[in-house]
Amino acid sequence: MTETSSNSGSGGGATGRIGIGLEMDATHLKILEVLRDNGRVSVSALAERVGISRANAYTRFEALRADGVIRRFTAEIDHQRTGLGIVALIFVTVRQQMWRQFRAQLAQMPEVEYCAITTGQHDAMIQVRMADVAEVHAMVTERLANIPAVKATETVFILDEVLRRPYVLPSDRDRGRGAPRRPASSSGASSSASSSASSSSSTPEPEQGQGQGQGQGLPLGKMRFVGAAEGRAALRDAT
Repeated sequence: MTETSSNSGSGGGATGRIGIGLEMDATHLKILEVLRDNGRVSVSALAERVGISRANAYTRFEALRADGVIRRFTAEIDHQRTGLGIVALIFVTVRQQMWRQFRAQLAQMPEVEYCAITTGQHDAMIQVRMADVAEVHAMVTERLANIPAVKATETVFILDEVLRRPYVLPSDRDRGRGAPRRPASSSGASSSASSSASSSSSTPEPEQGQGQGQGQGLPLGKMRFVGAAEGRAALRDAT
């Protein structure tokens, strides 16, 4: 299914092309915003939220699916309720001639939630969810350590998952910079989001040698804690 977006959609410049001939515009991004909040929203509700006709919403939605922009629909679960309350990041150093074996072995480990090849001190990062610390220890020492491609590992336990979004969009970046936000369905939610964005954008970033700078050069996964008095003094010097 194809569609030309030059004659439809609301304002905003094009942000990229999708393979079936559809050009991504602000309306497509709004559709993705709505689906991020509720992937089971009806086409009628989707059209109303985005401000387009039902037929236009359906055509655009199907085009996004056909082109692979929307890959699949899934459920977000509470891992604590399913008994997997321990989250760990395992940083892996891989023997450079054995990458193919490493990938193949990792694919046989269903408890691995996420894996990415990284730059820096380590070669890959694995995220796992387990019932307890003992299970994480057993996986690292009995399974990962027995893979010939694995040269070394470093495990970091996550204490609190502060923020997790299904995905981010270019429009999120604009709002984070203080751009006006599209009105939400309720005035209360809109004012709350606006105040949150305003406070985050006005927070000064630490300069070199303060906060972040003091922790540079530390091994990955390590922390440096700065006392409150020291931090306040650095802040006064900066101002």
